[in-house]
Amino acid sequence: MASPNALAAEPSAYLQSAAHQPVHWFPWGDAAFARARAAHKPILLDIGAVWCHWCHVMDGESYEDPAIAEVLNRDFVCIKVDRDERPDVDARYQRAVQALSGQGGWPLTAFLTPDGEVFFGGTYFPPDNNAYGRPGFRRVLLEIARAFREEPDRVTTNARAIREHVVQSLNEAKPGVVTAELVTNGADQMARLFDVRYGGFGSAPKFPHPAASEFLLARWHDEGLDWARDIVTKTLTAMARGGVRDHLGGGFHRYAVDERWIVPHFEKMSYDNSELLHAYLASYQATALPLYREVAAGIVDWVLEVLADRATGAFATSQDADVKFGDDGDYWTWTLEEARAELTADEGAVASSVFDIQEAGEMHHNPKKNVLWWKQDPASDDEWSVLRSAIAKLKAARDRRTAPFVDRTAYVNWNAMMASALLHAGAVLDRPECNALALKVLTNIWDKAWDGGSGMSHVLGRSEPRGMLDDNVQAAAAFLDAYESTGERAWLERARSIMEYCAKAHEDAAGGYWDIAQTSGGAAYLSARAKAVQDAPTPSANGVAALVLARLWALTDDGAWRGRLDRQLAALAGSASELSLYGATLLRAIDWAVHPVTRIEVAGPAGAGPACAMHLLALQAYRPRKVVVRTIAERPAATVCVGTSCSLPVAAADELARLLDA
Repeated sequence: MASPNALAAEPSAYLQSAAHQPVHWFPWGDAAFARARAAHKPILLDIGAVWCHWCHVMDGESYEDPAIAEVLNRDFVCIKVDRDERPDVDARYQRAVQALSGQGGWPLTAFLTPDGEVFFGGTYFPPDNNAYGRPGFRRVLLEIARAFREEPDRVTTNARAIREHVVQSLNEAKPGVVTAELVTNGADQMARLFDVRYGGFGSAPKFPHPAASEFLLARWHDEGLDWARDIVTKTLTAMARGGVRDHLGGGFHRYAVDERWIVPHFEKMSYDNSELLHAYLASYQATALPLYREVAAGIVDWVLEVLADRATGAFATSQDADVKFGDDGDYWTWTLEEARAELTADEGAVASSVFDIQEAGEMHHNPKKNVLWWKQDPASDDEWSVLRSAIAKLKAARDRRTAPFVDRTAYVNWNAMMASALLHAGAVLDRPECNALALKVLTNIWDKAWDGGSGMSHVLGRSEPRGMLDDNVQAAAAFLDAYESTGERAWLERARSIMEYCAKAHEDAAGGYWDIAQTSGGAAYLSARAKAVQDAPTPSANGVAALVLARLWALTDDGAWRGRLDRQLAALAGSASELSLYGATLLRAIDWAVHPVTRIEVAGPAGAGPACAMHLLALQAYRPRKVVVRTIAERPAATVCVGTSCSLPVAAADELARLLDA
């Protein structure tokens, strides 16, 4: 094994996994750029993540190869970046490579000038020529090194053109007039992308779009549009039955490679599961379909079993697809023989029928491996209990396998998102343990990540990096959830403090928020700030910021927050019609601005009693634009206001239920 390179001391699990490679890697920073300038060498920038399957493939095929490492160490200065640790770096270099090759993703492989400007790039490169129709990596390296030496004018011209494109494309905001028509048109555009046959949007590969599901659910609720409900229920049901859902352990894999949702990329992401938990909970609240409650409970079970660190109060980031290079999801999949070895004959017959476990499976690298997907229901009531026994046995057997790596890094934005989802689950599923853990995590974020002068840090317990909009606005959104769940005013004040900080550090004079604070920045493209509006794949920070402003206005009835919301949306509204499906978070915020908000106020004594029961009912009720205010008073009373029309107070949960139904 090679002696450790400069990545050995980095906190990132992804960078540490490359510390033994023969490549002389640098982490992102001034030292790498100084070395490139001093040696007048181009930079190879590799951006990936510990959960990324093709990153592991390229590591194994190329970066572990001494012959390729020799070329890299001779002709390049090599920088490796964890995209989860540095989303600001990733966002910018993705734009550059997309401009060059028409596609982005991970691993991102970019070639830079010593000043950090891209002049060539791509994603995955196979080690040898012609594999996957792509040039071999060694050949690419030799050609890039030659061009850098012999054609400096061409390199400079390319780099300048790409930089101009990147700087222009980083600002996605387009001003426009905020109207209800934007909401209607957004829903219509999503409907045109809907896959009528298999659910979801577009064709393979298929990603979940939970924000779109929540947006369309609101359209059904507000306007009685049956087609909007059908899009949501067909999509969520197809995903729940597909192999993209983990039928043994709960939760969802990142996406499906096929249009039927059967074969997934097996990594599980915290951010996907938090947003899907919200979508399934909201859909259960709105439709009362038992499947959605079951799916939501499964996500919670997986989070509590795999992601949650109850002792410290934090959530892990992701679980890998694979255990080792080349296995391609073997932990998650089953041969017919493997399944039969764990089950009785009856259990095996039922499980094979329901989950389509056959001699020939779906995995190309091992055709006997089956992805478990819900092909059909058990044939009789008796078979349901047999199936439950089979699932328990298969789960226990899988637990005895070596599990894929879990990245325990506690990112503030994704911890806030998961805490928010667990607060939602705590109410809808009536699981107080979810609330307790979520509040512990959010307290940690406030105590350990927040600084009044420089905002949120990106990782719990680390001072750097910091200054990223997403960490701030996701924390603010989750703090508002904590306020609604507990009635404790401190959470409202914390959210207010964050948004006041964002106004100073991130807000553009023309409206909208920059992704990094004015005091951030740094080498190369980081000197340019971005104003992202599309969900890619996490909710856009500008969309989340708008939702926070809308909720602050609705919770406080302070017109200043409404003014900030209007200014924010006016700066972005022109993007809404263009982005459609990929602007669902922004469209949800526009929905708040143009349609009435439901405000449920519950007063009464603390502790068990009618006020507590009404508070829980208020949290459990489905309304697309809803805030809940809980205050302490001598006598229980609840009112419901929709827009400017308010009910008379009621004093018991059954009365509030009738009021909400009406």
